[in-house]
Amino acid sequence: MHSVDLDIYRPIAILMIAAVGFAISPLAMAWLWSKKFSPRKPGPVKNATYECGLASQGDAWIQFRAEYYLYAIVFLIFDVEAIFLLPFAVAFSGLTLGAAIAMLVFILLLAEGLVWAWQKRVLVWV
Repeated sequence: MHSVDLDIYRPIAILMIAAVGFAISPLAMAWLWSKKFSPRKPGPVKNATYECGLASQGDAWIQFRAEYYLYAIVFLIFDVEAIFLLPFAVAFSGLTLGAAIAMLVFILLLAEGLVWAWQKRVLVWV
């Protein structure tokens, strides 16, 4: 058996520690800042749930139709499709065969999603 030289993993470990540090340090600084400088004035107004500046009225259990969310998700999918297709459209004349096939597969998958949404009647606004 060959012994593994652990020195080759040192840069990866340093980068992982740095990544965790960059993720945690803003949270830690914000927490320390709030402990040091934020005023402590609890009260019914400060602890109340904030909803667009309006007082809550009626029951909070309102039924929403799931179709609205499905419609929004389908819109986002096809909106992002336009963003992904723009680089292909700009470089269309210089595409290799592999890139053209990848674009065709992408468009076919999106067309399949559109057909699925149409069959499930997601696109019908009622």
